[in-house]
Amino acid sequence: MYEAVFLALHFRQLRADDKNKSVLPLSFSLSFALMAALRRSLGVFLPASKHFLNSSLLANANPCHLTPARGFKLDGCNFDADSSSPDEITKIRNEFEEAKKNFLNIPAALKEMPTMNPEGIYVNKNLKLDDLHVYGFDYDYTLSHYSEHLQVLIYYLAKKHLVHELKYPDSCLQFEYDSKFPVRGLYYDRQKGCLLKLDFFGSIETDGCFHGRRKLTLDEIKELYGTRHIGRNHQRGLVALMDFFCFSEACLIADIIQHFTDAKLDFDASYVYEDVNHAIQHVHRSGLVHRQILAEPHKFLVKNERVVQFLQMLKEKGKKLFLLTNSPFYFVDGGMHYMLEDYIGNGSSWRELFDVVIAQANKPTFYNSEYPFRCYDIEKDTLAFTPVDKLLPNEVYYHGSLKSFLQITKWKGPEVIYFGDHLFSDLRGPAKAGWRTAAIIHELEDEIKIQNSESYRFQQAKLHIILELLGKIHATVVSTEKGQIYKSLLNELNLERQKCRAAMRDLFNSSFGATFLTDTGKESSFAYHIHQHADVYTSKPENFLAYPPESWLHPPYDVKIMPHHVKVPGRLFKGS
Repeated sequence: MYEAVFLALHFRQLRADDKNKSVLPLSFSLSFALMAALRRSLGVFLPASKHFLNSSLLANANPCHLTPARGFKLDGCNFDADSSSPDEITKIRNEFEEAKKNFLNIPAALKEMPTMNPEGIYVNKNLKLDDLHVYGFDYDYTLSHYSEHLQVLIYYLAKKHLVHELKYPDSCLQFEYDSKFPVRGLYYDRQKGCLLKLDFFGSIETDGCFHGRRKLTLDEIKELYGTRHIGRNHQRGLVALMDFFCFSEACLIADIIQHFTDAKLDFDASYVYEDVNHAIQHVHRSGLVHRQILAEPHKFLVKNERVVQFLQMLKEKGKKLFLLTNSPFYFVDGGMHYMLEDYIGNGSSWRELFDVVIAQANKPTFYNSEYPFRCYDIEKDTLAFTPVDKLLPNEVYYHGSLKSFLQITKWKGPEVIYFGDHLFSDLRGPAKAGWRTAAIIHELEDEIKIQNSESYRFQQAKLHIILELLGKIHATVVSTEKGQIYKSLLNELNLERQKCRAAMRDLFNSSFGATFLTDTGKESSFAYHIHQHADVYTSKPENFLAYPPESWLHPPYDVKIMPHHVKVPGRLFKGS
């Protein structure tokens, strides 16, 4: 009892530390003594095995463990003398029936688990903030915060362009944007017309393949692709939908393909992508969406005092700041003025916060081209012809290249950090150039809040119990006379597993589930690219306000892939 109380107090202290905004991301590895305490409080004993000494309490439930009534198992190897006996299936059945009774109540230990900070900074690679002297920012979905109305606007303008300019059927005008359908990080197969969600290793998620708005079954996926595993090489033939504007694009592609399929029209799936992508690009490059946003800023833009505080804090600490965006200056100027005007002193301009302002940079070409910078005349809306050999605080520049930028500023790669929302256009180039990178993932906040919820953790713990039982039943040698009992139990466990996965998926998105995870609990392909291209990731730049500028951020030693993920062990149910 005392051990359980001590464990609960320890968890509360972890949560208190989290509220105090600890510099390091919260690590969930507990000491060997704490793990033993929890196991004893639940009636489960810990073997003196190196495997367990090195494991985390919150790692995936491992079927290799000691219980009061069993012999020992190690790393998936079953050393019970009766493991192949005719009663083994019956024993697993009894464990399953007992587990189902425990599923009726949320175990107390689950409620005591610490939560992750939705506004935390999560670290893939060590980052010492004191070594950073230059902070760069993208504009859209990085410094700017948009309301949900923006995706509806982009979708609306793009479908109008398809019908009026590209002569798509007038019936397409009836389409409506569905915010509940897409997630970020999907892939579009231009040959087969499917939207795919891939896992960390390039396999198609079982419930993450849609042709139009229809979800394909596993058999249909295998018939279409031959295998669930796409592989990195074949992924090059897919279109990655990675930025925040991809929501409207993915939804419009799916709606058109479904409409053409229902109407039994003959179409080429690659043309659908080219046309939709052209329409999405048109509404941006033509200024249609920019003008609509500036005409109704209160509808589309979100005022943000904390981002001003963050930028001002950096300036006070002597940091250099630059803005590097693909958007035109008039759009950035109007948006920044609206979002920040209430928080900047009278007579001051948002431009005073930045040492360099670069618009229409044409990323990602900016990072590997040799385009010259052009000085932009704000009053006349013209570009100067004189060469640029200095980047001055009171000027605005267009185009340019990374090579020229580094030659002029003399800023060295490791002392520069760049914030952006697009993993490819914003962050891949800087990462290759030696800059430090920070991915801004707005949906991270909501996903962490869901992961912190009792309903999600409850389902995750249930899933781990089911997977543990499935592991046991697959390792059992079954005689002919026990075959039917074996199949019956296997089917029940698989059905329960499907229910758990569906319940967890629906908490995020009923079509594709979580952005960072697949239904099987593996990291998604989107998570893979964050791991590849972002040193740190967070939901908003201003989250850095909670971390002193001299902080040293490093990843938790016990997390191998995505630091904000927590594995809830199924053993919490035992003894509840």
